[in-house]
Amino acid sequence: MSLLLPDSGLLFWMVVAFGIVFVILAKYGFPIIIKMVEDRKTYIDQSLEVAREANAQLSKFKEEGDALVAAANKEQGRILKEAMEERDKIIHEARKQAEKAAQKELELVKEQIQIEKEEAIRDIRKQVAILSVDIAEKVLRKNLDDKEEQMGMIDRMLDEVLTRNKN
Repeated sequence: MSLLLPDSGLLFWMVVAFGIVFVILAKYGFPIIIKMVEDRKTYIDQSLEVAREANAQLSKFKEEGDALVAAANKEQGRILKEAMEERDKIIHEARKQAEKAAQKELELVKEQIQIEKEEAIRDIRKQVAILSVDIAEKVLRKNLDDKEEQMGMIDRMLDEVLTRNKN
């Protein structure tokens, strides 16, 4: 018996077990993950719409400021200058606030997406690791009766994992 060339019966049952696990994941795990991603996409789309509305309001404020300038042209020079300065200040502050709010919202959304992505990847890796360990445990129980053989196999596997993690 070799670990690299298992007999056909063992290979068959390993494929059947993997197929069952894959079907269970496809039926119960993947739809949940897809729903979470779609919910996050909807949230991002809504956030982008809010940012668009803020830009539209900013444009509206600018148009209103331009109308104030046109009306102020009929006034004396001093009143015109004061109105222009006030308009510029309001537009500048509104832009600053809108840009800060939009930037903050986008950063929060990006962070949330990254966190959810990492959580999903960790969850998938954890599930794959658990399945792999279970399969490996069954294979090792069958093929490694001798304690020295078991310890040698464990040492080789640990060396491979450590080598992979360093890369």
